[in-house]
Amino acid sequence: MPVTVPLSRSLKAGKYRTAATRAVAVTAVVSASLGVLAAADQNASGEAVGQLTAAAETHVAAPVAFTPIEAQIPQTVPPQVVDFLRNLGIEQARPKTVRPVAGPLTSGFGVRWGAMHAGIDFGEGLGTPIKAVTDGTVIEAGPASGFGLWVRIQQDDGTIGVYGHMQDILVQPGQQVRAGDDIATVGSRGYSTGPHLHYEVHTQGGPVDPIPWLANRGMDVGMPVD
Repeated sequence: MPVTVPLSRSLKAGKYRTAATRAVAVTAVVSASLGVLAAADQNASGEAVGQLTAAAETHVAAPVAFTPIEAQIPQTVPPQVVDFLRNLGIEQARPKTVRPVAGPLTSGFGVRWGAMHAGIDFGEGLGTPIKAVTDGTVIEAGPASGFGLWVRIQQDDGTIGVYGHMQDILVQPGQQVRAGDDIATVGSRGYSTGPHLHYEVHTQGGPVDPIPWLANRGMDVGMPVD
């Protein structure tokens, strides 16, 4: 028996199918349009970037060396710098340990004639300048029993240098001296048999032999001639 569909229902179904078809078609068209637009935008952006890059590569000039005006003026070193460098060189070159007098070593450290001789003696002519052995600070300068006159200096390593029997004293307590400065002149005051310099080195433990102490500082004063 034939199946009949009411005309109203058939018309409605047709309308629905038509609407759905149209919706699909519209969606497809919109999607395609969006894709085209996106591709076009991407191509446009790529082209724009490429154009900008090409333009930049075309128009960027090579770096140009530039010398400031100040550097083109003849250059001079300030006098203060010259003086500082010169003095620095002098300071670095100067000796830090000096033989106190040029005369020979006449007596060594140790017991002599039944008594302790706590230093070494240098034979030298009366009035010969005596040099500070190291940098240091004068802590005493004046009369001393047995030495007549003496000078005591706190040396650069903390030891005390004692200079005895001098004729004249050329420094005063508190004065800063450097190795090689004149501090006194050779004499024969006190218990002395002739002009000479007596030199001692004292640590916190007492007097030490100046000969090896000087040798450790690179100063060879020789051996006593007596």
